[in-house]
Amino acid sequence: MTLRARVEEAFSNLDEHSPETLKKTLLQLGVTLDELAPYLQDPDGKPYYRQMVYENDWVEMIVMNWADIECAPHDHGQSTGWIQVMNGTTKQTVYQAHGEALPLPLFTEFKENGSLFFAPEKGIHKMGREGTAPLVTLHVYSPPIRGMRVYDLETCAGCVVSSDCGAWWPEEQRQRLKEFKLQK
Repeated sequence: MTLRARVEEAFSNLDEHSPETLKKTLLQLGVTLDELAPYLQDPDGKPYYRQMVYENDWVEMIVMNWADIECAPHDHGQSTGWIQVMNGTTKQTVYQAHGEALPLPLFTEFKENGSLFFAPEKGIHKMGREGTAPLVTLHVYSPPIRGMRVYDLETCAGCVVSSDCGAWWPEEQRQRLKEFKLQK
């Protein structure tokens, strides 16, 4: 059975989509780096290349392979999920913000190959590759990410991005659904 078919079977049969259920399902799938290889491409100047493995109305699974560029601080809108490090090490910085205030870093941590960590609703973070080993991460979110907010801390600006944009300031105007200024 193909990876896509396994993932579709696992997630389409869920009765509920709590963080605990997502984690359990992700771990039971036992996805390997070799299975993800066909989804990996050159990030082409972006922090990462992302490819949808599976999506329905309740859940999405995305694989990302990372360049040597950190993504921008961002949240995942109304979604919660899990991030599994499939290869390499990621450096993650977690931020705190209230309303339209400038997000402030709370802590930085390193997650190595095999690590699994939670992405809470409205949680703001940024990630990047640490070291020289290729970084590949597998992400599962419920519901599928909509309304992701990306932050540009240098210009004190933020924007809600379209679902086809990653965690970076959009180059295309159509990907900026709403822009706002952040307060220091």
